[in-house]
Amino acid sequence: MEPYQLPKNTRIGHVHLKVADLQRALDFYHKLLGFEIITTMGDQAAFISAGGYHHHIGLNTWQSKNGTPPPPNSTGLFHTAILYPTRKDLAQILQRLREADYPLTGAADHGVSEALYLDDPDGNGVELYWDRPRADWPQEPDGSIQMYTRRLDLQDLLAELID
Repeated sequence: MEPYQLPKNTRIGHVHLKVADLQRALDFYHKLLGFEIITTMGDQAAFISAGGYHHHIGLNTWQSKNGTPPPPNSTGLFHTAILYPTRKDLAQILQRLREADYPLTGAADHGVSEALYLDDPDGNGVELYWDRPRADWPQEPDGSIQMYTRRLDLQDLLAELID
């Protein structure tokens, strides 16, 4: 088969998650993280977004009502990544998570981005991150992007909130 490359403006439009309890999922994605509820289908599904898009995340209980998370070390979704516009926006959600006493599973500086990691109530991984400006991305000597995983200084991130 001949190699194929996606068109340059292709994007990932949304993710659809199976959840055990729709209200519990909405408490996390809507009330805690701030996604807008665009529409619901009774107590079985909800479609949520940022900025009024038809949906960035679909949540449903069609095949998972009262279900359990997948076992560790199995295949499936690693995480959904939610891109924040600025570092200050990432700092604001970190502060909100701290105020809600919601636990992080990690935090990392990847050179091209800074990221917070947590699990939603169904055990789905969630990455909250912002991208540094492309001109600031570290590069290898051959010009390729140099990504890494280093400790993210959360106090330095929160300093973004001090005006």
